[in-house]
Amino acid sequence: MNIVVCLKQVPATTEVKIDPQTNTLIRAGIKNIVNPYDTYALEEAIRLKERYGGTVTVISMGPPQAEQMLREAIACGADQAYLLSDRAFAGADTLATSYTLSLAIIRQVKECDLVICGKQSVDGDTGQVGPQLAQTLGFSFVSYVDNIEEVSSGKMRARRMIDEGHETVETSLPAVISVVKGLNVPRLPSLRGIMRAKNAVIPVLTAQQLDADPQLIGLTGSATKVVRIFSPERVCRGEKLTGDAEAQVDCLISKLRESGII
Repeated sequence: MNIVVCLKQVPATTEVKIDPQTNTLIRAGIKNIVNPYDTYALEEAIRLKERYGGTVTVISMGPPQAEQMLREAIACGADQAYLLSDRAFAGADTLATSYTLSLAIIRQVKECDLVICGKQSVDGDTGQVGPQLAQTLGFSFVSYVDNIEEVSSGKMRARRMIDEGHETVETSLPAVISVVKGLNVPRLPSLRGIMRAKNAVIPVLTAQQLDADPQLIGLTGSATKVVRIFSPERVCRGEKLTGDAEAQVDCLISKLRESGII
């Protein structure tokens, strides 16, 4: 069973700053981590490999420093990794990102039974790359998976979260799935894995090497563009309560009574 996991590197903080000229994240001086939801995707891929055999390939589109994240994935049990890094990819929205990822899967991995993504990234929060990737590849798609029950005879049975609880679905392979937090508990890398990751060769693929259509990548290939990003200003129109908690409660109750609310 050949499995691909899509990983993204995200800022390890919620206190991000935005470049007012480009409307993109200022990443300088900010520590980056693996997108938390993607760690569950990686762990599930490794468990499926241990259960059914096969390989796990991790792919990420990002800057050169994302290579360290891919080495961490190899240390945890992934077999190989590819980094898609090119200035031509910069500014890509989810549509251009899914197109670029699909090229790596088609032209590098070639034989793929299952693609696993985290349900969303914690910086963009769109949750769109998974389904768009499935559409681009022509694979079936299952979202919010929290348990893979069985894989056999070219089919996969999985449980997914829905508003009313859960539902069990069966889909043909190849497929793309997006997974949620409750799926598993990600493992820590082993010493042997760390040593293997240290010596691993991670190919860095450019737009030219992927034979990407220039009109479908980066800003040019993005169907959506960020016009402006800003933090709303805090506006205080009321009276600031002072004193200890009890005094503030008494003052608040008094003002609510004066207003006729209570």
